[in-house]
Amino acid sequence: MSMASGNEGPSSTAHSYTNRLSKEKSPYLLQHAHNPVDWYPWGQDAFDKAKNEDKPIFLSVGYSTCHWCHVMERESFEDEEIGSILSKNFVCIKVDREERPDVDKVYMTFVQATSGGGGWPMSVWLTPDLRPFIGGTYFPPRDHGGRLGLKTVLTRIMDQWQNNRPALESSGERMLETLKKGITVTADTGESPPLATDVANRCFQQLAHSYVEEYGGFRHAPKFPTPVNLLFLMSYWSVNRSTSEGVKALQMALHTLRMMALGGIRDHVAQGFHRYSTDSSWHVPHFEKMLYDQAQLAVAYITASQVSGEKHFAEVAEDILRYVSRDLSDKSGGFFSAEDADSLPALGGREKREGAFYVWTAGDVRELLPDVVEGTTGTSTLADIFSHYYGVKEQGNVAPEQDPHGELHGQNVLIVRYSVALTAARFGISVDKVNELLVFARAKAAEVRKSRPRPHLDTKMLASWNGLMLSAYARVGAVLRDKALLERAVQAGNFLKEHLWDVEQQTLFRSSYCGEQMEVQQRAPPISGFLDDYAFIICGLLDLYEATFQTEWLQWAEELQLRQDMLFWDDDGGGYFCSDPGDSAVVLQLKEDQDGAEPSANSVSASNLIRLSHYTGREEWRQRSQQLLTAFSDRLTKIPIALPEMVRALMAHHYALQQIVICGQQDAPDTTSLLAAVNSIFLPHKVLMLVDRNESYLCQRLPVLSSMSQEDGVATAYVCRDFACSLPVTDPQELRQLLLDGVAEMQRN
Repeated sequence: MSMASGNEGPSSTAHSYTNRLSKEKSPYLLQHAHNPVDWYPWGQDAFDKAKNEDKPIFLSVGYSTCHWCHVMERESFEDEEIGSILSKNFVCIKVDREERPDVDKVYMTFVQATSGGGGWPMSVWLTPDLRPFIGGTYFPPRDHGGRLGLKTVLTRIMDQWQNNRPALESSGERMLETLKKGITVTADTGESPPLATDVANRCFQQLAHSYVEEYGGFRHAPKFPTPVNLLFLMSYWSVNRSTSEGVKALQMALHTLRMMALGGIRDHVAQGFHRYSTDSSWHVPHFEKMLYDQAQLAVAYITASQVSGEKHFAEVAEDILRYVSRDLSDKSGGFFSAEDADSLPALGGREKREGAFYVWTAGDVRELLPDVVEGTTGTSTLADIFSHYYGVKEQGNVAPEQDPHGELHGQNVLIVRYSVALTAARFGISVDKVNELLVFARAKAAEVRKSRPRPHLDTKMLASWNGLMLSAYARVGAVLRDKALLERAVQAGNFLKEHLWDVEQQTLFRSSYCGEQMEVQQRAPPISGFLDDYAFIICGLLDLYEATFQTEWLQWAEELQLRQDMLFWDDDGGGYFCSDPGDSAVVLQLKEDQDGAEPSANSVSASNLIRLSHYTGREEWRQRSQQLLTAFSDRLTKIPIALPEMVRALMAHHYALQQIVICGQQDAPDTTSLLAAVNSIFLPHKVLMLVDRNESYLCQRLPVLSSMSQEDGVATAYVCRDFACSLPVTDPQELRQLLLDGVAEMQRN
């Protein structure tokens, strides 16, 4: 598979200002390295300066593909007057939220609690001991339209700091104490998790209440993909297939996935999905592409192919991974973080525009696809067919209310408006011919797009998001039996072990970076990994084992879980802290209690622990998973829609994992046939093991495996619960039926 190799590289422009961010590795921090602001990265130097000079801290948090972060930089941080005010009166700290999610989560909690909203860029003012006292998000440079500008806000804070400082500090301290009480997640000794069936039913009902029938999804606009919701719905269906609720859950998930695949949120020319839709019909997206979205959506689509048998869903999953392999992959095996929404217009111009790389005028399409298609009614061109299918209009297909800044005027965001069958009927040609023409047209469009100025690529490689992507390649590769995808998954696993794991210190690093020659670099000192780095990588390693049966990945997952427990587990209240509770610079110890754009690391850990207990025989990990779920009981009981991934873990405890053991030579045809039967079915509550004559890791931990063997020298499957097993099976169809019977039995429990 080809991999991305381009980087924007150092600019040859002479800069009037250079601050200490120029020594950082984060692409976001480097974007601010030439602001006329005396920026510091998050760290002791900045904290010491604030204390020594007794100045308030201005903390600005964002990320490199954030549209409004770019706007605020251009308007305010490149403004010399504002830069001077900031540098003289504040200690200015710039944070990449993707690099330091611990800092971001703490102060976003404060901003949301005090302002009722949140987002990026985040702007927070702190005391020298890092206590927040005022916070917000984007500020215009100067007062405008009734909104306070940053200059006014800074002037007022300076005045209050000089003349009313005790009140500022005490109000901030009171809010911090209130937050500490409000965010407590804990379990009392002897408590148990809530009843899984009740929680799952309530989660389904809450999702059904917010579901949008016409276009799918769970709100009108803006509309996010939320794969955690879709995976919950398919898991809920898997144990409620015969009920009306189960049927409804599946319909909700599949319809949403179909509509997203048809919509403008999907890049029809060069694959992958944009961040979210600005409208209810998935048409006009916010155009940035995030690695974590690609990872989770690939898993959602391959799961949909398993539950529905529809090939189209598998093709979408493959398309996503094709995009990631081409545009978000480093030669080291790691995955880059994101592509920006903004880029320079194809026809020139000095200002970047949202979506410029992705949109088309009707004239662009006519120029690109002028050939008359033989056999059509009239003298239709390929442009006519393409425009009909993808809703291209002469005046553009973006409504003014979806384009508040006029950046998409006259432009078209491709969205499938008619099926291939209707398009074929409209032009009097066959369905096969239309498919052939669309493949050709998309390839030509992709070639033309290569000549356009590309959006900024954030080449930071994050441990957690690479863990999510590892799961995606392993899961899709296993279902499709695609060796290239599985090889890419192994390459990703090797990257994580080589570049983001310190063997001596037994510590994960949060991130690595690309140098000017695209070599992998590390910042000094490295940022230690957070809870989500451990949890997502462990999940990826378990998925990688189930796809390749290389036990080195299981062994590493076990090591990482032991380390995660040591670093983040709350012995008093249960559950995991998001960051090291010993870090004095983090003023709130949080336990993430929401599955959002990414799943909560506690949700993923609840599943990891129960899976690992079945692989290692460690009963304490099953118990720890239950303790974790108990700690989140209140949230799970009242608003399970906030934690659909954790509800899936709760369901796994209730229904008990099936242990599917295949005895056979890994690459032998009879073994692969049995594995194909397993992977053809969506089985959310299972662990899969391969035992061959060379297996030692699993047999040492699970002695019962030594009693399982091939029948008459043929690959043999055992389906067990708590290692009480069915009779051995050698026929793939019998195995498939046995697994389906097990699903039916779960529905009766």
